[in-house]
Amino acid sequence: MRTTLTLDPDISAKARKGAARLRQPFKQVVNSALRIGLEQLLKPAPAKPYKTKARPLGLNEGFSYDNVAELLARAEGEDHS
Repeated sequence: MRTTLTLDPDISAKARKGAARLRQPFKQVVNSALRIGLEQLLKPAPAKPYKTKARPLGLNEGFSYDNVAELLARAEGEDHS
């Protein structure tokens, strides 16, 4: 596809030097650089890892797992069936 593109002078100079060094056409060097640059530019940012703090989940004082019926009665009332 043919299009007109205005390059900044420093970018044009780098692309021309790169084309000379690589012995490739200017057009090929610009297309390769755009491909690489666009892949980096459009790549989604890495997600931050999700972290949680561990906390003790023991029962409050005065509660015991030994009597589940009593726990249910305290938590849900006497009609916990």
